[in-house]
Amino acid sequence: MKFLRDTWLIFTRQLQLQIRQPVWVVVGLLQPLFFLLLFAPLLQTMWPGSRAEAYQWFIPGLLVQMAMFGTLFAGFGIIAELRAGVIERMRVTPVSRVALLFGRTGRDIVTLFVQCLLLVVLAIPFGLQVELGPLVLMFGMIALIGAMCSSVSYGLGLLTRSEDALAPIVNTFSVPFLLTAGILLPLTNRAPGWLQGIGDVNPFAWAADASRELFQGHWTVSVVWQALAILGGLAFLGIIWGAREFARSVR
Repeated sequence: MKFLRDTWLIFTRQLQLQIRQPVWVVVGLLQPLFFLLLFAPLLQTMWPGSRAEAYQWFIPGLLVQMAMFGTLFAGFGIIAELRAGVIERMRVTPVSRVALLFGRTGRDIVTLFVQCLLLVVLAIPFGLQVELGPLVLMFGMIALIGAMCSSVSYGLGLLTRSEDALAPIVNTFSVPFLLTAGILLPLTNRAPGWLQGIGDVNPFAWAADASRELFQGHWTVSVVWQALAILGGLAFLGIIWGAREFARSVR
């Protein structure tokens, strides 16, 4: 019970801070919105079907991209808290060290949900269609990606303690994951074999494929549950490592 109470206290405090600065929610939505308005029309010229089919393929992958980049940079916030002495003051409190991670990660997931829901609503006039059940399952997948990426980002922030060190680490690993996930352009029948092979071991490529199946209403296909299993395992490992970094830094 104490762990749940501590997690709730950290979550509500972090959420209140987020509400006081809603600009970050808007900023997190701007980049996907630019892709929706400025990049998606390019797919129409190369897509064999209608405009609606192009958006039906592109938007699910864009949600995966939002889940990645919306939480991979969460570690910059913990570095600011380290510099301000917030984490130092936490050492004299009886709050659970694991709750420090869970509360912040929960805030990041809620913020991500708001951004993704807004993007889905904005994409409906372009022809996007999705059923409620698959959409709920899609948001569960987004939560797993958000939990994994934010936990790793917080752990890296506590480990490096410097924006100058964290930024190149995040960018170095996030860009290859993005490009080989088939989010912006389809890899099947378009990419060389070696690039498709890299995509086959990219967990975000599994997430993108599964999200597209969900938006087609195919929530019973194997790729959906395989992606959920892969992301669930990686989220578990990311949370364990991030929690250990919190426990080590706030003793």
